[in-house]
Parts: sequence; structure tokens; C-alpha cells
Amino acid sequence: MNNGERSRLLIVEDEPLINQAVADRLRAEGFEVEQVYDGPTAVATATAWQPDLLVLDVMLPGFDGHEVCRRVQAERPVPVLMLTARDDETDVLVGLGVGADDYLTKPFSMRELVARVRVLLRRVERAVELAARPGAELVLGTLRIDRAARRVHVDHDAVHLTPTEFDLLVCLAERPGTVLTREQLMGEVWDWPDATGTRTVDSHVRSLRAKIGPDRVRTVHGVGYALEAQA
Repeated sequence: MNNGERSRLLIVEDEPLINQAVADRLRAEGFEVEQVYDGPTAVATATAWQPDLLVLDVMLPGFDGHEVCRRVQAERPVPVLMLTARDDETDVLVGLGVGADDYLTKPFSMRELVARVRVLLRRVERAVELAARPGAELVLGTLRIDRAARRVHVDHDAVHLTPTEFDLLVCLAERPGTVLTREQLMGEVWDWPDATGTRTVDSHVRSLRAKIGPDRVRTVHGVGYALEAQA
């Protein structure tokens, strides 16, 4: 995190009132914040300023948040919390597919925004700590998960997962065959056990299935999800 300095957050939102409200709250929480209002400026600022996290709106002038996310992630992996005005599953899955780690649907509470930001930043810190020491692999059939290196292989092919997808997969893989409720997953993966927006879990599971195979994660309707021991 920038050599012990305050975490840098880049706010990318074209609605001035929302941009300012988010920036004010995050500054009050002790973060260093930059504000931009369009896609091209977001990419340029991310390259020059090297933020620790992006709060990124989907609908932007110039080009949209999905393209911003794609270009930023191609240069340097960075956590991205996407903001969407529509509770549209396709919109969300596109965002997750281009490298976003999490999303919030407008209108959202500032309390939840801050909580999601802190969770994403803590996840990066934990990843750095784990990478510094050897860790056991999780192997389930042709699925291999290296927790220390945060790498996943399916049928010997490398699979790129976002940090959130990786943590979700590990959470399920550590208890293969065990059904975990959406609330359990929100608590363990997102560190947000009181959240009511458990569709977040569903969206990430769909994105994860698209990458590791549709039959590996089993849905238990009305309850939650389980990772099959063999698939």
C-alpha cells in the first residue's frame, strides 16, 4: 500500500454530486482520494497516480467503466469496486468478467461503500502476506488452487480470477461438498455478514463458473452453494 502511506483511491463517477459525496466520505475515513469524471481521464490518472483501488461507475463519457477496468487491469492488477445504476445481471457479469472485484447498485449506503472498500484493501494485504510464505495446494480432481501464489489451474490450463473470485473459490474448496449459505459466504469472503444484497454472491458464482466450468459449483436452491469434490 504505497510504502505504508495512506491508501490511494481513485473515484471515477460522472455525476458530480455522487462523485463529491463518495470522495468526501472516503477522505473522512482517512484515505487519499483523486476524483475524475470520464473514462479516458480515469485510465490516464490510474497510470500516472497508481491508486490502490478504483471506485468506478459503469456509465461514463468517453468510454464506459468496463473499458476503463479492462485497460487499467491490463497495465496493473488493482482492486475495482464498480457502481452500477441498474441491478442488471448482464451488466454486473460483464464488469466481473473484465476484472472488477465487487459491485454496488445505486442507490447505496456510504456505510456499505466504505465497508466494501476496506474489505478489498484488506484482501490485497492478505494476498501479499500469503505470497511471502509457502502454502499448501488445494486439489480437487483437475482443479488445482495454489493459495500462496493465488493461482488456479483447470486441466493444467491457467485460469485468471479476480481477487474476490479467488477468495470465493478457496472458501468453497476448503470444504468440498459442503453447502455454504449466501450469508456465510458474504461473511467469510466479503467480511460483510450483515449485508442483505446476497445477489452479489450469485453474480460472482456465475462469473466463477464461466471460468472454471459450469458443473463445479453446485446450487442448492434456497440455501447456497457447494464446490463438487470431483467434476
